Amino acid sequence: GTVPLDDLILAEPATPVSELVEPVVSSVPPEMDQEEVGRLLSRYNLVSMPVVNEFGQLLGRITFDDVIDVIEAEQTEDILRLAGVSDDEGLRAGWGDAVRVRLPWLLVNLVTASVAASVVVVFSETIDAIWFLAAIMPVVAGMGGNSGTQALAVTVRHLALAAGPLEKKFDAVKKEAVVGIVNGVVVGVLAAAVGTGAALALGLNLRLGLVVLLAMWGNIVVAGFAGAFIPTLLDRVGVDPAVASSVFVTTFTDLVGFFLLLGLASALLL
Repeated sequence: GTVPLDDLILAEPATPVSELVEPVVSSVPPEMDQEEVGRLLSRYNLVSMPVVNEFGQLLGRITFDDVIDVIEAEQTEDILRLAGVSDDEGLRAGWGDAVRVRLPWLLVNLVTASVAASVVVVFSETIDAIWFLAAIMPVVAGMGGNSGTQALAVTVRHLALAAGPLEKKFDAVKKEAVVGIVNGVVVGVLAAAVGTGAALALGLNLRLGLVVLLAMWGNIVVAGFAGAFIPTLLDRVGVDPAVASSVFVTTFTDLVGFFLLLGLASALLL
């Protein structure tokens, strides 16, 4: 255990030390990762923690200032990876290193974005018939992308801090799905009002508002689910979710948004 210094000073001289000892909240083995030690110190609001061997014998202690630099480095690494930038690229890296690190993910994004663009080609006749859809497409896709990015950021951080069974990690997926449903209703209704107003002003089918409502709501719901599920799945199979998730979440929300908007327009407006 530990003995607080103020208790030791204020105690009666005859008081045995055993009466002043406070139990140790947690101890760590010498081979534990520094980042995990930092999380324990933060979780229990401690400034130091004993390091013990397998027999419980005290080897020393580790203080919060010993691991604060490690925690900051890990957080910086997570932020860079979330943007598809490797932590190998420091602030002082040359342009050649930056290109080498970033270009592969841009090429992957080019391929996945082409898949989303193929949906537009399939519904080209619908766009020709209702030109206003071309104006609303980036709005639907953009709202889905923003929702997915929000869910992705929260989930990646949750995965970095969470420890325990797989079911606990999937709690974020359930929460983000519910958040997507609620946000989708609110944003969808507002977007439907804009769509209906545009239909009245431009002499288009009034069911355009319904199409916008359903497409916007559906894409935000799917974006919230995908933004949480994709990084959780990648983490489950051993792939760093901070590196690979953003490319797939963005493509998925674009694809779903285009398909919902153009598919519903083809079914309800033509």
